[in-house]
Amino acid sequence: MGTRTAQKALKGIAQDAIISGGGMIGLTLGCGLAACGLKVAVIDTAKPETQMARAFDGRASAIAYASAKMLKAIGVWKHVKKYVQSIEEIHVSDEGSSLFVHFGESDAGNKPMGYMLENRHTRIALAKRQKELTNLDLYAPDRIESHATGPDEVTVILKSGKKLAAPLLISAEGRDSPLREQAGISLNAWAYKQTGIVATIEHELPHLGIAYEKFFPEGPFAILPLTGNRSSLVWSTREEFAPVIMALTDRAFEVEAAKKVGDFLGKVRVTGPRWSFPLSFMLAERATDERLALIGDAAHGMHPIAGQGLNMGFRDVAALVEVLVKAKRAGEDLGSAVVLERYERWRRTDNVALGAITDALTRLFSTGIKPVKALRDVGLGLVQKSPPAKKFFISHARGTFGKLPSLLKGEKPL
Repeated sequence: MGTRTAQKALKGIAQDAIISGGGMIGLTLGCGLAACGLKVAVIDTAKPETQMARAFDGRASAIAYASAKMLKAIGVWKHVKKYVQSIEEIHVSDEGSSLFVHFGESDAGNKPMGYMLENRHTRIALAKRQKELTNLDLYAPDRIESHATGPDEVTVILKSGKKLAAPLLISAEGRDSPLREQAGISLNAWAYKQTGIVATIEHELPHLGIAYEKFFPEGPFAILPLTGNRSSLVWSTREEFAPVIMALTDRAFEVEAAKKVGDFLGKVRVTGPRWSFPLSFMLAERATDERLALIGDAAHGMHPIAGQGLNMGFRDVAALVEVLVKAKRAGEDLGSAVVLERYERWRRTDNVALGAITDALTRLFSTGIKPVKALRDVGLGLVQKSPPAKKFFISHARGTFGKLPSLLKGEKPL
């Protein structure tokens, strides 16, 4: 991409906001803003059909209860609800310990903890909703070749030659965001020296909507319920072990996965390919710059130990939609420092706090040191016996803690 040096803006197609990145977070933001009346452009480098192909992303994601409310409010959920598996219970345990924590529906007010949904179906649903919204333009495959920040707007020139203009440019480009780098926004980042391996299994016995997370010295191992007698495995292991596991034959991998799962689901069979990705922590120094906002992985990234990565991005979306919709109705400049400060202030505490929590949990539960293991086992037992502690963790898992934007309540901003 080109310079962001201020210059006289070239005239382009007028938008209220331009979003660089049309993945699950970027297109959700586009749908959210458009559903609330704003005119939006989303730019993505990949063909839409490529992102919806089975081979593109075989992962599944936990959708928090509040995040699902937002997807319903912006008209996405109707396209995906038949593929959703509710999470009725969560069971957390440590290898070799009889102590555990169990979260049930009664702990959550007799409502689901959240839902499991394969990423492919989320992408398809977003694409369907995008086509329904006449004030949401998708430019894909395309990319930003250059952009100029002026006193009143940002002008963007695409590789296709199209010119767009808006008061605000938003990066939903992921962890390697070019716009963030060009803005000179620094990162707090480190690697966990772990790799996440993802696969889908079929099993003889029903999972009953229960999500399991088991902790091993090399990292956590999650068994997450999908529709039918299927579950998604998220196997975190040391980075030096991952190439060996990924190189196993399909049959050998199935045997090793079955050992990790145990026998409570009956016979296990791995279906489809497996994926791997390095696990790390990342938090941008700030989420805004001159006429620029960061959302999702462009602003933060964390270990999947708590299943909150995507939901953190959804909370960014809900907060930014509310800030921009209210600013538009008040006749304010959507890209002004005053408006962007509201978004920065709203999301900063949550992003820092949850990032710190997941980092601490990752370090605590990724070691076999006996005193540490004994301490965490005692902690599991204490949480299991403490209703207030369980309520605290459930509210975080369901995304219902803190000051919620309207969309996370299932309502559009007033």
